[in-house]
Amino acid sequence: MLPTPEPDPERQALDRAVVEAVRARLAAGPHPTPEVEAIALRHALAGLSAAEAAAARCVLGRLDSGGGAALTVWGPASQVLAADRFGLTARMAATPEAALAAARKGGRALMDLTGGSAWWGRLLAEPRLRVVGALPDHGPGLPRALLVQPADTGPTGDDRTFWVTDSPLADARIVRRLGDAGLAADPLITAGGLKLFALAGYVQADDGRLNDAPGSLHGVIGAAPVF
Repeated sequence: MLPTPEPDPERQALDRAVVEAVRARLAAGPHPTPEVEAIALRHALAGLSAAEAAAARCVLGRLDSGGGAALTVWGPASQVLAADRFGLTARMAATPEAALAAARKGGRALMDLTGGSAWWGRLLAEPRLRVVGALPDHGPGLPRALLVQPADTGPTGDDRTFWVTDSPLADARIVRRLGDAGLAADPLITAGGLKLFALAGYVQADDGRLNDAPGSLHGVIGAAPVF
């Protein structure tokens, strides 16, 4: 007979405390808006080590998927990022059009930034759909996927704004022009004759600094928090 392992009452109590906290948080329901959720997450992660923050983000992300709007993903990077943040709950979309259609119905769509599709440019003509998240959203790197849903975004205290233009100018010249207007910009991707940039901070669509921005067609398509 193999010996029965001795239970560890202290760890069992801690595990049970986590389970009860999860139950209570799910019962409380999702945060009312994306920016409120971001501010709450930033507060929850304050003072944690990198390992502690990673574990907490996984737990809170899965709580979000359990009570928030349905999530659809398009693209391999989005599949990996969604699984890491929200668990294996997302529906896969075969095309960008299908993912955006799911978002229009009140869901959320996490979609790859790839040179094969300028899906993000369509948001210029769909002001109801906005970028509300960008993953990864921690550390110094640029995002690989954008989270879209029918929701207005507000400032969270540390954000980046996403701006599209059809300007044929080189990225470096566009960055200089925006810099001259007082905006710090990073080029993200070019596709379908359009260019996507990340602007530092929360920039509103009617910000006067964008009045003379390069391009005959350009505009803000949303903003996302950075942690």
